[in-house]
Amino acid sequence: MGQGKKIMRKRSPCVRNNADHNTDEITTRQLIVRRGQPFLITVEMSFAFQPSDVLKFTVETGRFPSESKGTRSTFSNRGHISTAGSKAVWSCRLDDRSDLQRGIVTLSVTPAVDAPVGRYALSVETESGRAAKESLVVLFNPWCRDDMVFLPDEKERREYVMNEQGIVYKGTAHYIISDVWEFGQFEEEMVDICLRLLDVNPKYQKDPDDDVAARCNPIYVSRVISAMVRLNCLLNDDRGVLTGRWDDNYQGGTCPTRWNSSVTILQQWYNNSCMAVKFGQCWVFAAVMCTVMRFFGIPCRVVTNFDSAHDENNSLTIDEYFDEYGLKSTEGSERIWNFHVWVEGWMKRPDLNRGSKYDGWQVLDPTPQERSEGVFCCGPAPVAAIHEGATDLKCKGFLFTRMCLCVYSGINELQPNSTLKLNITVTPYKVGLKTLVADFDCSAFRDVKGSCTIYVRP
Repeated sequence: MGQGKKIMRKRSPCVRNNADHNTDEITTRQLIVRRGQPFLITVEMSFAFQPSDVLKFTVETGRFPSESKGTRSTFSNRGHISTAGSKAVWSCRLDDRSDLQRGIVTLSVTPAVDAPVGRYALSVETESGRAAKESLVVLFNPWCRDDMVFLPDEKERREYVMNEQGIVYKGTAHYIISDVWEFGQFEEEMVDICLRLLDVNPKYQKDPDDDVAARCNPIYVSRVISAMVRLNCLLNDDRGVLTGRWDDNYQGGTCPTRWNSSVTILQQWYNNSCMAVKFGQCWVFAAVMCTVMRFFGIPCRVVTNFDSAHDENNSLTIDEYFDEYGLKSTEGSERIWNFHVWVEGWMKRPDLNRGSKYDGWQVLDPTPQERSEGVFCCGPAPVAAIHEGATDLKCKGFLFTRMCLCVYSGINELQPNSTLKLNITVTPYKVGLKTLVADFDCSAFRDVKGSCTIYVRP
């Protein structure tokens, strides 16, 4: 090509592309695509384009884009140009709608199926170096079979990705309250808000290069979202979305029961320089997390667990202590809540090295009471593993106790000839015969066991 040959104009039809990628409900004014799925770009040249001519594309995300980390990819209509060891390689090909003699070149560009989600800069240039630039946003793709968040059922995709309204359940097991919630994940401002949420998370502040690269993985992204929904008061630079409060003193903020929209909360957080919104409790945290997860393309649903246990010492029991007079001790803060609300996100779990056994719904709790890897963050933990009681898995959090509940009562200094009555509450996960065993070890009695068998009805 001669030096005078240049790109006259580049167009990415947002209306068509966004509709094809199920992002047109967010906006048609900027290009938002899903990884692993092609979109169209039309380049108008100042010359008749030959199939042997080369158009070079470069996409970059993050402060320090790198091909080895998957945050930069260089490719062309003649094949990829990336160096050896590159991750997340994009590709393109000439589309049949091109009119090469008139210099109108339409290309089908496919983001890598393992590309990090986020905002990208895309540039295209000829061999003479004449370039045109554009911005686009890349999301996870539950419609793509090769994506880690692929959800095969279209009805479930419509519910757990596309639905902007839902029901959040509260109350007690015997008196359930249902509240309508506006998730609003496709409001146009959600683009800037949700991308900002990733960019102010403490891991990005510590190492922006590694953080952006890790956004290729929904396991990582879901943990970041979980940690960011609730303010972590132990971190001076934490910019969590909501401050939690459970003491009924909501002066200076909003009572959690007054919220009914994630959009209102996220807008307030974003417009107030990412200062935490006051106040939230478990169902508010879960609903806001569901909004952000669905925006990024991770199928997500809000789950309520009634008679929900909080275990502090990973014993899978709730321990209650009484003195010799039968009075309950104030020792410890383990308890059973009337209800607790978290979310479940759909994704593959190759990190667990169990094949596809634990792929699917994963529990994530944005209201944890304990730390995981130094922050208050819980999950993802496979629902299938919880149902199996597979406590040997290296899952992040303390979910087994909440799902499979036992209550253990300890008697301090039990006296000889005393009569002990145990009332053990169990929430099993399978029907059939169950054996409950009480094991005593005190100064008066050693290795005394009692057991009974119950039948759990469907």
